Amino acid sequence: MIHIRVPATSANLGAGFDALGLALTLYNEIEMEEDDRVRILTDTPNIPCGETNLVYQSAKRLYDLCGKRLTGLFIRQKDAIPMTRGLGSSSACIIAGLTGANLLLGEAFTLDDLVDLSAQIEGHPDNTAPALLGGIVTSVFDGKKVHWVRQFIYSHLHFVAIIPDFPMSTQAAREALPQTIAYRDAVHNLSRAALFSASLLSGKFENLRTAVDDRLHQPYRLPQIPYGEDVIACAYRHGAYASYLSGAGPTLMAIVSEDTSGAFEHGMRGELDVRGLNAWRIIRLAVDNTGAVWESRG
Repeated sequence: MIHIRVPATSANLGAGFDALGLALTLYNEIEMEEDDRVRILTDTPNIPCGETNLVYQSAKRLYDLCGKRLTGLFIRQKDAIPMTRGLGSSSACIIAGLTGANLLLGEAFTLDDLVDLSAQIEGHPDNTAPALLGGIVTSVFDGKKVHWVRQFIYSHLHFVAIIPDFPMSTQAAREALPQTIAYRDAVHNLSRAALFSASLLSGKFENLRTAVDDRLHQPYRLPQIPYGEDVIACAYRHGAYASYLSGAGPTLMAIVSEDTSGAFEHGMRGELDVRGLNAWRIIRLAVDNTGAVWESRG
């Protein structure tokens, strides 16, 4: 039996649209072994339990590439990462399927191969790369290969996820984006995306609010999230270094000091409840520098 643990991820990080992502300490856990049919067990509603399951499809992709027939898999999923909330749930499934299958196939594929294949399945690497590699990952996808750099983060920061009680599909979020952008907006984002990684890694956290100021996707997506702009403003009032839309949303992420994260969480809970957003969740997380882990258990 193969056991795989894959972290949640937060992509874009404000201005790093489709290029930046980091792994977080919230995990899906999957068990997998070859079987004579497809059997999938999960306690999560709306997870496909047949051949359309994303973990299974990703594993089968690897078998097909090896030219090995896959008769079936037994998969048990424990999904702590909420679906369709901008925290990389689909990427976690893809990475679980690929890494589990790779171990069953005798590790026929390298880590770089898995980075490339996961991006090909997902369409972009901003979630899949950090889910596999951990830390903060800067990546460029040329359609086949991912050019990536991983950096570990050991700063005393917490990432507080403020999770609405409704989904947002990646497709709908992408349809909200304009077909063209102004030159000045491209320059604006380039400078801030570069500032984000450098500031996060060097400890110049006072730069992070400027670094997450995005003009490519957040101005078009935030209006689709009731109270989204208001919640971000509240996060700054309660001392966040930065607050941004995680991935395609609707989760709003706040970067806060480890020393003040408890008070921040308490304050934000009060802000949400006053607005009638009692069903919104708040989860305090840290950066996961390990990424996906997998092992064979007897």
